[in-house]
Amino acid sequence: MISERPEIKIGLKGETFRSFYYLKEELVDFCRKNKLPVSGGKLELTNRIATFLDSGNIVAAEKVYRKVTLDIGELTEQTIIEDNFVCSEKHRKFFKEKIGKSFSFNVLFQKWLKSNAGKTYEDAIDAYYHILEEKKKDKTAIDKQFEYNTYIRDFFEDNKGKSLEEAIVCWKYKKSLQGHNRYEKSDLVALN
Repeated sequence: MISERPEIKIGLKGETFRSFYYLKEELVDFCRKNKLPVSGGKLELTNRIATFLDSGNIVAAEKVYRKVTLDIGELTEQTIIEDNFVCSEKHRKFFKEKIGKSFSFNVLFQKWLKSNAGKTYEDAIDAYYHILEEKKKDKTAIDKQFEYNTYIRDFFEDNKGKSLEEAIVCWKYKKSLQGHNRYEKSDLVALN
């Protein structure tokens, strides 16, 4: 088992590479130096690099199709949610008027809007309040590419009264280790 985080370079095994934490900038830099596509999110870049390290094969970047924004006219509660929903200032203004100044396009609400074309904006407002209630009850799942956010949330859940600076020290310690990047009580050793 490797104890120090290795540099991303040819000869490194994909499995070893995946077992360490790298910043997106590091992934993009490796791709540029090795003539791999640099577009995509962190997970796509990680998969592309691991494949390249193991086989030498270059995985093409996923095609991104630009969404065509439609002028949907005036929004009312009876307006139908359009296909290919895109969060816009017009939408933000509508929801702030109906829900209040505290409204924000949280991830769960955005996913709801994008997967409920054909329903009304009145349904969307009800869904927003439902999502807020659920968030109070449950711990929201954070997508894999946001490991830092998950780590910090779990750190504070287990360490009431500790500071963000202490959480960051532990995060930096954790990401330097091989293996997963989830918070564990043993990470507190970094504070000593």
